[in-house]
Amino acid sequence: MEYQGIVFRKELQINEIFSLHYFEYMSDFSFPGESHDFWEFVCVDKGEVLIGAGYKTHVLKRGEIVFHEPNEFHWVRANGSIAPNLIVISFSCQSPLMDFFRGKILHVDDAARGLLAKLITEANLFLEGRLDDPYQTVLVAKQEAPAASGQLIQIYLEELLIYLYRKYKEFSVKQPPESYVGKPDKTMKENTDTETFNRIVEYLNLHLSSRLTIEKICRDNLIGRSQLQKIFQKKSGLGIIEYFSHMKIDAAKQMMRTGKMNFTQISEHLGYTSIHYFSRQFKKMTGMTPSEYTLSIKAMADRKLK
Repeated sequence: MEYQGIVFRKELQINEIFSLHYFEYMSDFSFPGESHDFWEFVCVDKGEVLIGAGYKTHVLKRGEIVFHEPNEFHWVRANGSIAPNLIVISFSCQSPLMDFFRGKILHVDDAARGLLAKLITEANLFLEGRLDDPYQTVLVAKQEAPAASGQLIQIYLEELLIYLYRKYKEFSVKQPPESYVGKPDKTMKENTDTETFNRIVEYLNLHLSSRLTIEKICRDNLIGRSQLQKIFQKKSGLGIIEYFSHMKIDAAKQMMRTGKMNFTQISEHLGYTSIHYFSRQFKKMTGMTPSEYTLSIKAMADRKLK
């Protein structure tokens, strides 16, 4: 038998990436605007921002992503009370599929959020410098970057765009073959785990000021300890208490950028036993003390465009 291969046609291909950022902005941040001859998208990971696209303005909320087409003037600013976290990526792509994204604001679901997380993780491995520098105009690859790290960034970005295109443009639900009727539904199990994970994350958000234990989390959410740990390990790669600690530190960073409370007040608000324990936890998870983090963010905000 003679084999004959098939050549894959790339219906969407990223040619270059010009910026790849994860910003933690102050609540009074304002970017006056720019335009360039390549695509850009902005995704709100936390908080909300006001964005301008051409002659239109929008309030972009957590879990939403907006696309700016080439040569479209765009700007962004915080609302003065919420310190937002944004993912901003700009790239060139000549695929006709990109026409769909013109003027679009879409919702980012768990699958898309997972791809964005992979992009940010790989960018930290691949790129020199910090991902939160808003004035970086040249990307430089690390000499010691892992094998194919840059290629993975390209693949994840292409996968994200294709996923969003198919979800919002041409998604259709197909019925499973008859031979699968009566067999265990793995998709249903996955959906149940996702719903449980999201429900408990919301519970954790409502209890950021508390000192939760695994026993209390299990009791309040009617779930067994082993099942709880298994779901969080699968969905986040962290144990439930470690995940909760990361949530507290993320909340602390947002409070610092808002500037309405000092470190002692933030520590007390988030249920830490002392400012010293809070500072140790903060440095353990961020690599900086609270003071170093605040100075770093303010320095970024105070820099002027060159």
